[in-house]
Amino acid sequence: MAELVFVGCYTGDAGNGTGITTLTRSPSGALGEIGSLPLESPSWLVRHPSLPVLYAANETEAGGVTALTFSPSGELSVLGTAETGGAHPCHLAVTPDGRFLLCANYTGGSVAVFSLSASGELVARTALVRHSGSGPVADRQEAAHVHMAVPSPDGSVVSAVDLGTDEIRSYTLTSSGELEPLAVSSLPPGTGPRQLVRRPGTNLAYVVGELAGTLVTVRETSPGAFEVVSSTPSTLSPVKPNLVAHLELADSRLYVSNRGPDCVTEFALDDAAAVADQPCGANPRHFALLDGTCYVAAQSEDAITAFTLSASGDAELRYYPTGSPTFVLPVSLP
Repeated sequence: MAELVFVGCYTGDAGNGTGITTLTRSPSGALGEIGSLPLESPSWLVRHPSLPVLYAANETEAGGVTALTFSPSGELSVLGTAETGGAHPCHLAVTPDGRFLLCANYTGGSVAVFSLSASGELVARTALVRHSGSGPVADRQEAAHVHMAVPSPDGSVVSAVDLGTDEIRSYTLTSSGELEPLAVSSLPPGTGPRQLVRRPGTNLAYVVGELAGTLVTVRETSPGAFEVVSSTPSTLSPVKPNLVAHLELADSRLYVSNRGPDCVTEFALDDAAAVADQPCGANPRHFALLDGTCYVAAQSEDAITAFTLSASGDAELRYYPTGSPTFVLPVSLP
């Protein structure tokens, strides 16, 4: 099975990248660049669940999203663009049925929904919900800052993680793509929640607190309503400050990237205990786990770094240069 890896980045005044870079992954796990498509700060990428279509969040003050098709050879073509209705969109997700695209506008403090055609094209913005509020960290929580909008497994509920207000605001997603308020869940003041990932087969989920440097375990007591179970530091490292970035679930482990300590930390899920820190390059943002290898968007390293997952946290680090990377998206092809 052939494998492509698409890399998003920051461009212009925000970084050294040029757009979406396409790489191939060899059987040994090595990456090789085969092309790139100029695009303005495509900082987050997501694939359509059943089509050869990608969506990129253009993290700019104007706020945009771009739909693209990709060929088996990795060639990208723009399908269309749309305004997100808020500044600096930073996260995208597609509902499991492929009907809607969800967008979190960070500076705009809002959640947008777009309807998608049968071929994956952007049809229309069907909802735009703005949050309000603040938190105790004056320079980062002066207003609402939505950092993620994630659908439930059946796509009926959208949970928006708000770094600025220390809340998870959940909505019912209607068949026409509108958002109806469902529940508001509070996290410890100053957490600065950035991402939420549900644990399959349970009512547990995990939230990374960017500002507090924490991994918070929550329980979904009813659809879209969460209560805090526990909180633990997101790394074994004492280095401060630590701005937590991304988390991924894989089998019986959870992995978190930490900016400051510049490491990916492995956790055992059953007791949410940190097992090991793996150095991964400067300013690690998103990362992807693939066949026992972790590929990290080390933004300030101007490289994708890669290491083999191990319990000791002392794996050799490999570097693949690319400007200001923020996202790593592996795609398998038949």
